[in-house]
Amino acid sequence: MKVSSKDVLIIVDVQNDFCTGGALAVPGGEKVVPAINRIGERFENVVLTQDWHPADHVSFVSNHPRKRPYDTIELSYGSQVLWPDHCVQASSGADFHRGLETVRASLVVRKGFRRHIDSYSAFYENDKKTPTGLAGYLRERDLKTLFFAGLAFDFCVRYSAEDARNAGFDAVVIEEACRGIDLDGSVAATHHSLKSLGIPVVGIEAFF
Repeated sequence: MKVSSKDVLIIVDVQNDFCTGGALAVPGGEKVVPAINRIGERFENVVLTQDWHPADHVSFVSNHPRKRPYDTIELSYGSQVLWPDHCVQASSGADFHRGLETVRASLVVRKGFRRHIDSYSAFYENDKKTPTGLAGYLRERDLKTLFFAGLAFDFCVRYSAEDARNAGFDAVVIEEACRGIDLDGSVAATHHSLKSLGIPVVGIEAFF
């Protein structure tokens, strides 16, 4: 697969709290780093996303007495999973994994910083209408095809890719450069959803 100047690699949430030993560790999360670094060398355009939550964020289970991690609650924008507290602003857990190559990135999109709403997608918060500004950034630079890698495959990568497609971009997910949480079958559901939208899921060998 030849990468062009109209393509962009979007590296989703490769942060310490999503890696082994972190507050919300994705199994094998840190194992995406070598693959992402290798693929990233092929791209002229790289964007990073970063979960950036206040300590009193609505999605944190600690802010809901008598609730347990991974319970769901209903908020104004729909169902919300209650997560272990993670990626708190300016904490070491919110930092990018130390092995991740970030020098090539031209933009860092911080998301989830509004207390009352969570944000999985790189494009919209979970109300599906509050934009992050990423779509405008990409359009101004005439970037066409978005390749997604990072954490977690079945949440932030999934919703970012779906929103990219819905916004009119071509989207591709590099599965070997992702890891999933697999909460109640969410990995299988992600594969089904991506297939139904015509979003290709490829391996890293496609780039070499």
